[in-house]
Amino acid sequence: MHELPRITVVTPSFNQAAFLERTICSVLDQRYPNLEYIIVDGGSTDGSVEIIRKYADRLAWWVSEPDRGQSHAINKGLQRATGDWIGWQNSDDVYIPGTFLQLAESARRWPRAELIIGDMRLIDEQDGLIRDLRYVHPTYASLLAEGMVLANQAAFWRRGLHERIGWLDEGLHYCFDFQWFLRVLRESDHARHVPFYWGALRYHDATKTSISQSVCRGISLSS
Repeated sequence: MHELPRITVVTPSFNQAAFLERTICSVLDQRYPNLEYIIVDGGSTDGSVEIIRKYADRLAWWVSEPDRGQSHAINKGLQRATGDWIGWQNSDDVYIPGTFLQLAESARRWPRAELIIGDMRLIDEQDGLIRDLRYVHPTYASLLAEGMVLANQAAFWRRGLHERIGWLDEGLHYCFDFQWFLRVLRESDHARHVPFYWGALRYHDATKTSISQSVCRGISLSS
């Protein structure tokens, strides 16, 4: 275990009981021996807390209390993270089996890397495959020119970046992920892509991605 990097995953959640357990299991069923898993619930009233309690003994920390939105919830988790590598997984999305070991091997292969991304799948409410998304080596210029050429569902970065960049912008309730990765790629050119599926984004009626396709236009580093 001591030879494997510590990985911290943060899951922000609010009233996603329909999907939350699948998210939790996609993290814990990786069986990764050096995992720190944090769940930050915004005070759900739909049974989510009962689901979280089922797995409490396998969590590093969890809380259920009102917050100021998803970016604030993620920051609460990030500020407690002690992992060498950090990522967040939304409470309706999942990791693909084998992701954490592939990340560990990629980090060993590229010791200077500060951001490593994989490919992603789009799935429906019943976990059915909609389509695959394959990415390429991410750069600041490509993100500016083409939009989200990566996704948090399949991305991890070194914790040390927070000392240089800070936290997510809590003033943004949409596109904070886009702005965050802009900041990461502006700060560091040590990014890598691996040709493995690491995460799956779930499309359903309340998915932010499905209801805000145009909101990110005009987002800048000063937002």
